[in-house]
Amino acid sequence: MNEILGQEWVTFPIVGVCVFILSYLWADRIVGWLKKKSLGQREEVIKRLDAMFVEINHRQITGAMLALSFGFGALVFALFWPKVIVGTFLGVVITIIGWSIPGYVVNSLFERRCKNFVDQMVDGLTVMCNGVKSGLSIPQSMERVIEGMGNPIRQEFGLVLSQVRLGLSIEEALNHLGERIPKADVQMFVTAINILKETGGNMAETFATISETIRERQKIQKKIEALTTQGITQGIIITLVPIVIFLIFLVFDPNYVSPLLSTTMGLFMLITMVSLQIIGGIMIKKVVTIEV
Repeated sequence: MNEILGQEWVTFPIVGVCVFILSYLWADRIVGWLKKKSLGQREEVIKRLDAMFVEINHRQITGAMLALSFGFGALVFALFWPKVIVGTFLGVVITIIGWSIPGYVVNSLFERRCKNFVDQMVDGLTVMCNGVKSGLSIPQSMERVIEGMGNPIRQEFGLVLSQVRLGLSIEEALNHLGERIPKADVQMFVTAINILKETGGNMAETFATISETIRERQKIQKKIEALTTQGITQGIIITLVPIVIFLIFLVFDPNYVSPLLSTTMGLFMLITMVSLQIIGGIMIKKVVTIEV
């Protein structure tokens, strides 16, 4: 059985038929996924950078992503020449990883910025609460926050006030704030102000309540992070151990793992192993990620 599966004239048709069936059944999903991971990834990076007030030429972003993905992929393919199959496989993997790295880095920076904004909201809402109690309006209270606090809340509140000066209502400007910072605490802040502007109510008490809610949510989040740290560490180790072992054998005993790189069945098993490791790592991350 192993000898039959090891023959290329058997393996290639089987793999081809499986790929054709999956492509036929999931053509729309595959095309949508490819578009999201290609053009969609670039647009997501540009959108995140704009939301973080980072001014950069869009062509530079495209060039950097192409160089980081296709450039390094072509370099890896050239290094493994004339081993076309191995070079193609590793080149494609490096290309996919290189294209995804900018989005991952930018999203991490964006999430950190959103977290810093939410952390600043505790003190910012306290300042606004005191301002409203002293008779100031919401824009005037925001100006006090801008004068006394740093970025990112200074940038965001400053943009809100600029939009109000240009003719937008405070409700519309705050809705734009909620779109730029897609966090539950920010949405609660925006919704509360918009509702109270229409129905009336104690704005200062509302700000104090929101501030206390954010503070309690942060306490719970820190407890959850402490409890899930072990699971995250285990997931990282389990995901990386097979890859590290493969690299060790590749350096110290290349003949032991050469069938994985020089035979069709070996490449098929290698691709399967990498796919399963990625799926396992994603599932572990989903299990240990708890939203508050």
